[in-house]
Amino acid sequence: MNNDDRWEIGETLARAGHVIDGGHLDRLDEIFTPEVVYDLRDAGLGAFEGIEAIRTAVIRLGARNPLAHHLTNVMLEEDTDGQVTARSKGLVIMADGRLESVNHVDTLRRHDGRWRIGRRIITTQRAPVR
Repeated sequence: MNNDDRWEIGETLARAGHVIDGGHLDRLDEIFTPEVVYDLRDAGLGAFEGIEAIRTAVIRLGARNPLAHHLTNVMLEEDTDGQVTARSKGLVIMADGRLESVNHVDTLRRHDGRWRIGRRIITTQRAPVR
């Protein structure tokens, strides 16, 4: 993984918040591979397979969707199979004004020459580590 890869992966991760928060659901293919698995089971929302399933879930949540997603503390690790695992923290401003902290584990791979997320697992940070 070279610096250009790191830059493009960072752009892909950052784009997710802008696309989803902006309601640009026709641009999800700029973030995800077609067969993406988006795992929100820890938040009680299930896991979704494929871009259309993600789009449908966002539409179904409607006014209960978060207002804003903010990504931070990104760490990248190249896997032996050419994929990259990105671990990051997220701050999510919920529709009711609550601020939530989440953890992302994203697996990215090249799709049509671009880095895209093939698997996203989001877990909530419910309690401080002791």
